[in-house]
Amino acid sequence: MALPSKVPLMASVVFFAHPRVDMVQPALADARRLLAERGIEVVATDRDSRRALPDDALLMVTLGGDGTLLQGAVRAARRRLPLLGVNLGRLGFLTELEAPGLAPGLQRFFDGAFRIEERTVLQVWVESGSRRSRPGLALNEAVVHRLAIDGLVRLDVRAGDQELGVIDADGVMAATATGSTAYALAAGGPVLDPRLDDVALIPMNPFALTVRPIVLPSDQPVSIRLAFQGASLTLDGGPPRRLKRGDVVRIARYPRSLRLIRFTPPEHFYLQLRHKLGWGLPLVPTPPGA
Repeated sequence: MALPSKVPLMASVVFFAHPRVDMVQPALADARRLLAERGIEVVATDRDSRRALPDDALLMVTLGGDGTLLQGAVRAARRRLPLLGVNLGRLGFLTELEAPGLAPGLQRFFDGAFRIEERTVLQVWVESGSRRSRPGLALNEAVVHRLAIDGLVRLDVRAGDQELGVIDADGVMAATATGSTAYALAAGGPVLDPRLDDVALIPMNPFALTVRPIVLPSDQPVSIRLAFQGASLTLDGGPPRRLKRGDVVRIARYPRSLRLIRFTPPEHFYLQLRHKLGWGLPLVPTPPGA
């Protein structure tokens, strides 16, 4: 992937950080020096800020864990801004670099020695009577979940104009391939290669044993209607929105994908599955010489 032959005279890189990140640590100081030598301004913000991204931004760098990347991702996707994730948290499954690799990674970015991985983003809105909410975005998943005070919820689920079924469950989740290794995996959903442009629909603790996860193409919008009780809606684990009986949650692919910066080949995903999630590793080690 090549950058334009010339970086604009006025250009910036956004450092999007977890609020508790030490912004003067050596790895960030090295990155700032590299950018200053290129005449590029660093615009530092944290994930709790509502500051607008600068118009001249070339790149967003998230500094934290996967949660920080998720919050930066929806802002970057709106602008089609490439995103480079740097792990300063615990797991760092979605991020590409550890802190010491930031300055070398930026150098590789400006040298064009990287690839872009396009990730599907969901847009979600609620129709309540004649009112329609403003769409929210999710990189991982949208979850409709029962309220703590209620029992199972009954959900009328449709894909486009086709009825999928009426589900009695704790809730239902729509997860992208990116989100398939997060909450969706814990709820019993399938692991999807992040290059797949699909959405996994996962019933959460369904009453009927025959109700199983299903994978749909992302161009097939999903609607979830609350038949009887209220529920809550969360996007990427964010603040819940209260839903009432009769509300309809609409889930569709956002027209713009997230553009993740990658230095590793696509097959690195399977190495991450083994090393960070333990997928496919035997519970009992193979005896020596067996």
